[in-house]
Order: sequence, then structure tokens, then C-alpha cells
Amino acid sequence: MATLAELCIVACSEAFRGNGEVIATGVGPVPRLAASLAKLTHTPELMMTDGEAYLVEEPVPLGPRSYDDRRASGHLPFSRFFDSAVWTGRRHAMVTPTQIDRFGQINLSQLGGTHKQPKTQMLGVRGFPGNTIYHPNSFFFPAHGPRVFVEGEVDMVSGVGHNPAKRIAGGNYSGVDLRLIVTNLCVMDFGGTDNAVRVVSLHPGVSFDEVQSATGFALANAVQGETPLPTAKQMAIIQRLDPHNIRSTVIKDNPSANGSMA
Repeated sequence: MATLAELCIVACSEAFRGNGEVIATGVGPVPRLAASLAKLTHTPELMMTDGEAYLVEEPVPLGPRSYDDRRASGHLPFSRFFDSAVWTGRRHAMVTPTQIDRFGQINLSQLGGTHKQPKTQMLGVRGFPGNTIYHPNSFFFPAHGPRVFVEGEVDMVSGVGHNPAKRIAGGNYSGVDLRLIVTNLCVMDFGGTDNAVRVVSLHPGVSFDEVQSATGFALANAVQGETPLPTAKQMAIIQRLDPHNIRSTVIKDNPSANGSMA
């Protein structure tokens, strides 16, 4: 029986389908497993790192491992990584910011208060300003709710989205390339009006109304069916890549699915 975490890993892997020879960066256990699954199944030309300083031929499993077992194909220090992948657009990252709004603007910096005195200070914008104008980005959220999918605008715009109110006539926004959103409830993309978020598939046992009630803004409904369950081959690969079952600590099965995962 597939778990919700495994279903999400497979759904996230679809973000990397047909990407070509780019570096697939999954930040966090589920996105990382998804990128690895994509490389080992439908998009073998993807490039990956060991999460430190090397390109690898085979995705590195999560958890404790022997560094001697890595099939490294080249040294990739941070300076080279930025020069050859990030700034040139040859990277696709899947990340989990703290907030996202209707047009894909993201926040990882602060919550509430003012810019000078926020109620909650977080990590800061990190690399999001550059990442969201230089290369494709997708998102994974393990707990879909209105505090994540916020009404109006995120508390601080840490990453560029498609907000038409923020665009200047004549500006070049061709570098903004937001692909897919996967949550514990559904799969979404940016195919709505003005590139707004829309729902494209629902996880087993979840309704569109449930997704809408957990979202702080109006969603476009482009549901084409249920999110596919993992195949036996995909399940075997996920288990091999995550021998310590770290995925189960990230996302729990959804009670509203009524036990329909199989």
C-alpha cells in the first residue's frame, strides 16, 4: 500500500519530466527523493549532486552512507555551481517556502509586523530573489493550509512571482518560470488567469472544495482527475533511496482520503 508521502514523491517527480540536461535540486527529503526518482525513471539526463560538492552518476540515498560508495563524476564547488547552473538557467529547484500567494510570490523571511520589526524573523530571503528570475522553480508543501497559501500577498516577497500589480510596463519577466506545486492534498500549477495558481489533480479521497477551504485565495479549477498512485517499480526505487524511511516523518497520511490509498 502506498503512503501519502510516496504519492507526493511521485507527483513531485513529474515536475522534472522532460527537463533535459539540467541540475535537479530537491530541497528537503520529499523533493530530493522526487528528483532522484525522476533521474532513475523518466528523465535520466538530469544531473544531480551529492548535496555537497560533487556531481553524481547515481542519486545518493537519504540518511547515513559511506562516501566511498558515491559514484562521483566531477567536482562542483559552489562557485562553479552558480556559474554553470544557477545563472545560466540550467537548474530546476523544488523548495518549500513558508508562504506562497495566488501568483506564486514566496516568503521565507519574516511573518507579521513590519520589515524593520517583524513579529517572527525567519531565514531571510536566502537565494530566492536570484533563483526565481534565473531558473525554473517548483514547490512542495506537506501541510496545505491558509497560513501557507495566504490571502492577498505574502508577508515579505522573498521570491518573484507573476503578480501583475508588481510588473512595470516594458519590463522583461521572461526569466520567471514557476512550474508545479505539490501538497498533501493536490497538485497545482500556474496555468490560471495571469498565471495564477490552479488545481490540476486531486489526491485520492480529496475534493476540490476541501482544497479551496484550505487556501486563502480563490483557486482556478482545472482538475483532470486523481493524482496517480505509485507503481511497484517506483515504490521499489523510493524504498532503495530512502532505506531509513525518512519520508514518513515529513508527511502523514491524509485522514480525508478515507483509506483510499492502495
